[in-house]
Amino acid sequence: MQPAELNLARYNVRLDSETDFAGWRDAARRLALNEVGPDDINWSVAIGSEQRPGDLPAVPSGAQLVVPRDFIGRAETAFCHSDPSRFAFLYRLLWRLRIEPKLLAIASDPDTRRLEAMEKAVRRDSHKMHAFVRFRKIGDGDDERYVAWFEPDHFIVERNADFFVRRFTGMRWTILTPHASADWDGERLAIGPGAAKGDAPDQDDTEALWRTYFENIFNPARLKVKAMQKEMPKKYWRNLPEASLIPELIAGADKAAKEMIARMPTEPAPHHAKVQAKHWPKQDALPELDDATTTSELREAAKGCRRCPLWRDATQTVFGEGPDNAKVIFVGEQPGDQEDLAGKPFIGPAGKVFDAILDDAGVDRQKVYVTNAVKHFKFEPRGKRRIHSKPNAGEVQACRWWIDREFALIKPDLAVALGATAALSLLGKAIPVTKMRGQVIEREDGLRVFITIHPSFILRIHEPADKEAERARFLHDMKQVKALMAT
Repeated sequence: MQPAELNLARYNVRLDSETDFAGWRDAARRLALNEVGPDDINWSVAIGSEQRPGDLPAVPSGAQLVVPRDFIGRAETAFCHSDPSRFAFLYRLLWRLRIEPKLLAIASDPDTRRLEAMEKAVRRDSHKMHAFVRFRKIGDGDDERYVAWFEPDHFIVERNADFFVRRFTGMRWTILTPHASADWDGERLAIGPGAAKGDAPDQDDTEALWRTYFENIFNPARLKVKAMQKEMPKKYWRNLPEASLIPELIAGADKAAKEMIARMPTEPAPHHAKVQAKHWPKQDALPELDDATTTSELREAAKGCRRCPLWRDATQTVFGEGPDNAKVIFVGEQPGDQEDLAGKPFIGPAGKVFDAILDDAGVDRQKVYVTNAVKHFKFEPRGKRRIHSKPNAGEVQACRWWIDREFALIKPDLAVALGATAALSLLGKAIPVTKMRGQVIEREDGLRVFITIHPSFILRIHEPADKEAERARFLHDMKQVKALMAT
């Protein structure tokens, strides 16, 4: 029989809890500054241990431990991982960083990859906790409080407790997990020991209402089972009141989707039809198209356009607008919902962004001509809403007839293509707008075409900082247009 392997570690560090990052950080600092290598330390958790700072070596006088600025934050996140070897791993990483300060930037290094994987797992577990905690009410009146049971993969309760304090400040609640518990009494947050599922209530009176809500917002046409299970793994289902409905909803998704499609509107809403009836002229009342000598006459002729099928569902033709002697023509993609109802281009949300940036750039919209590559609103009905649908190349080509006559009457010095569809209309070929943005392309007929994005692109950006940066870029483009107008 072989003798047991001797524990030759010089130091046994006992942390107060699985999340005692402050204790680990203090011990790691003392040990590293005293040149204690990773193999000379045993890390463990011993709640209520008698270890004192004196058990570890003191910090040498004047010694400083320098590590990359982001290491502490990243280590604190990875510290919440459930891997029992994480304390030793993070110390080994700290030990290496003293002489390899660029280590965390080396994506191929095994320790760097391991740290990233641990961080990602902890962040994902935190996201699941935010999404899948379900409180159940117990008690009434002064005894009313809310209790939830959750089963995280990692030690994240203390890390995420403040999120629930901010979200549910006005109610008293407790979150129970196998690792730890968080309790908020309306004034004070307390972190306690773990619990068993039996300590949490089974259900309350609100769960029937919640299941009804979930059943009604479920969209069978957008069901992707694998994606759903990836975002909401089955391990969470047993603690979610709505999860009992999922198997039945999945089984009936195909039938429900067909019924939903059958219920979709097949005709425009009544007020759209009234506007349409007012603006569509009789076919035999249309003026001769080639007789137009002004954009006003051309606009009148375009009211009866039947050059592509888009006119059938659109409320009316939305023609260009501006003076006949404009030096520049801005060309967008197509009218939107508001433009379709009003019969004027660029008056919706994107038009408001466009106007504001033109004003900031010093371009007077009253002196420029604004139009679209396609004159009718192309959309898909979604209940009572009409959702923009990108025109295809055939529809763009059909409407090129009108664009060419607008340019022939106005004779501008410069055209601004707002987005890919406008560029296709003006140049006759698809171009990469983001790559060629800010460039001027001269056509065979001598017309200069400036390439930029459509202002609706700015509206689709969610992050405020990114949105502001894109607005600044578009403003820069418009200032370039202002300079080109003078040449």
